[in-house]
Amino acid sequence: MIELIWNDILYRPVFNGLIWIYNNWTDHNLGWAIVYLAVLSRLVLLPFTMVNEKAKADNRELQKELAQLHKDLQNDPILQKEEIRKVLKRRKVRPWAKAIVLGIQALVLVLLYQVFLQGITGDKIIRVLYQFVEFPGKMNTIFYGFDLGMTKSVVWAGLVSGILMLEIYIETRRNKNGLGQSDLMYFILFPIAVFVALYILPMVKALFILTSIVFSFFIHQFSKIIFSSPKKENDKK
Repeated sequence: MIELIWNDILYRPVFNGLIWIYNNWTDHNLGWAIVYLAVLSRLVLLPFTMVNEKAKADNRELQKELAQLHKDLQNDPILQKEEIRKVLKRRKVRPWAKAIVLGIQALVLVLLYQVFLQGITGDKIIRVLYQFVEFPGKMNTIFYGFDLGMTKSVVWAGLVSGILMLEIYIETRRNKNGLGQSDLMYFILFPIAVFVALYILPMVKALFILTSIVFSFFIHQFSKIIFSSPKKENDKK
């Protein structure tokens, strides 16, 4: 049962989607097919992503509101706790949206790994292709001089971990209290762990993750505009 779900419901549709994109959209370039697949998967997950971005914006406003309550009611701790409880009850947190996005992205990464593990040539492709998906023949796995199946790629693993480190640095800089010890450990250890993982795994993983990071960056910038607090505009008036 589990094998049926994995192969027929998960693996086969993703594989056929990748081959269809390769045949029709990318002039037979598997690297760009991976990029397209990453973007399409994020577009499908866009509603959940926007819910998550809205939750981030709400959380930023929540922190500001709590800080203001601590300041205004510092001489009345009982009233302060009561007002904090009201604020926390009023603002709803939706962690499920982020979990769905990360879960689906992780699933696609595992499926891509299986694609390269089982092979993308000859009869291994024919056995899982749908009838309407054309057999691509020998596939082009070279992406700007790099083989998508190669491991131990310092360039791609370093690129992804470097961008992650930059993202963490930008986010933690906004913290008025500066970098705490936990923030510093996260800033250093998480990119290192990502580098080691991507160094061991095929380069296709790094390309998929990099595309997803770039997509997330643009969505985050867009969400900051549409979810910006109207209070600033009112203050100016």
